[in-house]
Amino acid sequence: MAHASAATNTEVIDRTLLDLDLRSNSDILRAFLSSQQRALDAVAQVETLLDDAVEAAALRLQDGNGRIVLAGAGASGRIAVQDGAELWPTFSWPGERLLCAMAGGDKALVSSVEGAEDDSEAAEIQVEKFNIGSQDVVVGVAASGTSAWTCSWLQTAAHRGALCIGIANNAQTPLLQIAHHPLLLDTGAEVLAGSTRMSAGTAQKIILNLFSTTLMIRLNRTYGNLMVDMGAVNNKLDTRRVRLLQTILPEVSEREAQECLVTAGGWIKLAVLIAAGDSEQLSRERLERCSGSLRIALKELGR
Repeated sequence: MAHASAATNTEVIDRTLLDLDLRSNSDILRAFLSSQQRALDAVAQVETLLDDAVEAAALRLQDGNGRIVLAGAGASGRIAVQDGAELWPTFSWPGERLLCAMAGGDKALVSSVEGAEDDSEAAEIQVEKFNIGSQDVVVGVAASGTSAWTCSWLQTAAHRGALCIGIANNAQTPLLQIAHHPLLLDTGAEVLAGSTRMSAGTAQKIILNLFSTTLMIRLNRTYGNLMVDMGAVNNKLDTRRVRLLQTILPEVSEREAQECLVTAGGWIKLAVLIAAGDSEQLSRERLERCSGSLRIALKELGR
C-alpha cells in the first residue's frame, strides 16, 4: 500500500531543547509538563468531531451485534489495546464484541516486533480473517498517520463497510484521509524528539478514554455517572457495588443490597430492579425491553 509523503510534526527536532540533558530536573519536568498540556489542548480542538464520531459509532453498535475494533502499531497500538482492555471491567462490554488488533500480535504488546508496522499485507489478511463488516466500528491509531499496517487495516475495513475512525498526530496523512471520522491531534514536536509515547501518546490516551466512555454512556451502560454494568470482581468492587445500589435506592439497607446483588450475580442493574420490587426474571425482561437502560426501566417501575 503506497502512501504519499506528508509533513510529520511529531518528528520535528526542537533545537531550543538541544541542551535538555544539561538542564536541571525542574526545568526538564517543566518542559515535559508543558508538552502534556498541549496534548489536552489538542483533544479539546476536536471536541465537535469527536462528538460526531461517538454518535456514528453508537448508531452502528446499538443493535447489539457490531464490534469495537482498536487497531494500531507500536506505542499507539499499545495505548489502544490498554483502552480496550478496560471495557469489560468497567462496562461488561462483551469480549466477543471487542477486537484489539496489534501489529505483530500479542508479542508486540511488550516488545518491539521488527517490520510489523510496515506489513500492510498482514493487516489486509487479518481484516478478512476477522470478517470485519458493516456492523463494526474500527478505530485506527497512529501518531505518524502513515503506519502502513494501520492504514491498510483501516482502508480494508472501510472497503468492507465498517465505520472507520482515524486518530493521528500529523495533518493530511493517509490514516486521516482514509477515515470516515478523522481526528487530528496536533500536539506538535515532542520534547524528546520523535518520542510519540509522550505528548502524542497522552493525547491519544485522552481521546480514546473520552471516545470509549462516552460511547458506553450512549449505549446505556451507565446510570448517571455510576458504573452499573461493572464487570470486574474483587472485594473492593463488591463494596462499591453495594454503595452504587444504595446511591440509586437510598432506602435499601446494606444487607438488602448485598442479598439483591447475590441474586443478580453481582450485576448492579439487575440488583437495583430486584431491590425496587421486580423478580429476577421480570428484571431481565425489563432491561431487554428497555435496551439496557436502567433509567428507563426504573421509570417503568414508577421509580
